[in-house]
Amino acid sequence: MLGWSLMFLVLAIIAGVFGFGGVAAASADIAQILFVVFLVLLVISAVAGAIRGRRPM
Repeated sequence: MLGWSLMFLVLAIIAGVFGFGGVAAASADIAQILFVVFLVLLVISAVAGAIRGRRPM
């Protein structure tokens, strides 16, 4: 998911350089949404790992 957000970020930067405002805005919005989703999943994973604790292998 981080890869997708980085891809849309790069696409937004390239579109912004070439002056495609609508495409740049849409790509930036998608990148921002994916980043927030990734961040929420990271926090949930960290909390679940802390609650569960480490299991010996």
